[in-house]
Amino acid sequence: MAIRTIRLKDDEILRKKSRDVKEINERILTLLDDMAETMYNSEGVGLAAPQVGILKKVVTIDIGEGLLELINPVIIEEKGEKVIEEACLSVPGESGKVLRPEYCKVEALNRNGEKIVIEAKDLLAVAVSHETDHLKGVLYIDKLIDEE
Repeated sequence: MAIRTIRLKDDEILRKKSRDVKEINERILTLLDDMAETMYNSEGVGLAAPQVGILKKVVTIDIGEGLLELINPVIIEEKGEKVIEEACLSVPGESGKVLRPEYCKVEALNRNGEKIVIEAKDLLAVAVSHETDHLKGVLYIDKLIDEE
């Protein structure tokens, strides 16, 4: 495992759309391992592959309940909404208010290529929404709201 360099907000790769993972091979497994180590080292709760310079649909999340690895995640349902203060490892030292779903259901593959469905609420729903946005080239700073 290795700690990878996190790309910052001005890096154009963060604005590109990621591609589906067609085969879960050693490179993808290494990417998952490196992303988890990088996320933990940076004290983040989520990391998407574009943030380490890889345009693949791969996400790691840990909100304190254990590591989630999502390959080709697709949000298939969202409910409710709430405003939350967000930050991002690619936008260090900044935060802002964003409207996110209170609940979402996401389908993905795990590292074994098995289809998984996760029903996410509260912080996990926010993390899933935030990280899947990265796969579309969207940063939270694009969604900032003014509550005044």
